[in-house]
Amino acid sequence: MLQTLIGQKIDQTQTFLENGKRIPVTEVSVADNVVVQVKTDTNDKYTAVQLGIGAKKKPIKSRVGHSKKAGLEQVPSLIREVVWVGDEELPKSGDVVTVETVFKPGDIVKVTGTSKGKGFAGGVKRYGFRGGPKTHGQSDRHRAPGSIGQGTTPGRVYKGKRMAGHMGVDTVTVRNLVVVDVDPENKKLYVLGLVPGSKKTSLVITKIGEQKKFVRLLSVKLKEDEEAKKEAERLAKEQEKAVAEAEKSAEMEKTEEVPAEATTPVEEVPAIEETETQTATETVTTDEETVATSEETVSDATETVAEEVVPSAESEAEPVKEGEEK
Repeated sequence: MLQTLIGQKIDQTQTFLENGKRIPVTEVSVADNVVVQVKTDTNDKYTAVQLGIGAKKKPIKSRVGHSKKAGLEQVPSLIREVVWVGDEELPKSGDVVTVETVFKPGDIVKVTGTSKGKGFAGGVKRYGFRGGPKTHGQSDRHRAPGSIGQGTTPGRVYKGKRMAGHMGVDTVTVRNLVVVDVDPENKKLYVLGLVPGSKKTSLVITKIGEQKKFVRLLSVKLKEDEEAKKEAERLAKEQEKAVAEAEKSAEMEKTEEVPAEATTPVEEVPAIEETETQTATETVTTDEETVATSEETVSDATETVAEEVVPSAESEAEPVKEGEEK
């Protein structure tokens, strides 16, 4: 598994622990680290992972080809090779490693970065020399380095002699720092203590152990208490809602269980109305049928009278015709 990530120093501030102690804290942005290349025992005789972070504006051609081989759209501004510990499955090129998968509060880490540049500095500032005496007329020896070697033998200054020179812009590692908080949402890491470098300096953070007696931040405790309070309020509302629904269902069951005698009068009224309506409809239908029958009877009587009148006229006409013939 990975125990190292690349980050960027944001700022140095202070905060309080749960026991009330004030501590210095460094805020580190640990954005998603991209796996650029994986070294294996089969191909490279050792196991390691190359991590990249950021985006290079004007990368060289070799870095562009290396990134394309990994399937990356952007060329990382910083690439570091870190050790892979354990027998777990290795990641693949292009995978993203997040901060919460590697670090957690209570981890002891070492942070490597580039120190601030101080320019040309003397021995007192650069290495902490004590300086010369301030009395007995030593007016120009207060910050002097003193003797830098022997006489005729060896007749030279040894290499590595601590003297005045350029100070800073060195690779510095600070050990035994403690991770006090991890913010996966904002991709940040909070380290107890100060780390080398100025703001926006790249850092390499490596886990080296765990603190046994770890004390949380006060802000984390307050946040957890607030979340617990909100969760308790939510559960209380859900319980009240459940009780109200249970009471409502109980009332509905009681309404359904009312005796039939109490509900009979209410149900008979629409039945009576329906019966009266049906009776009135049948009466109207009967009257219509009666009228139709009477009309048929009148028409039959008219036809009968017409038949009787026709034969009588014929009978009267026949005798007249016979007299004329005679």
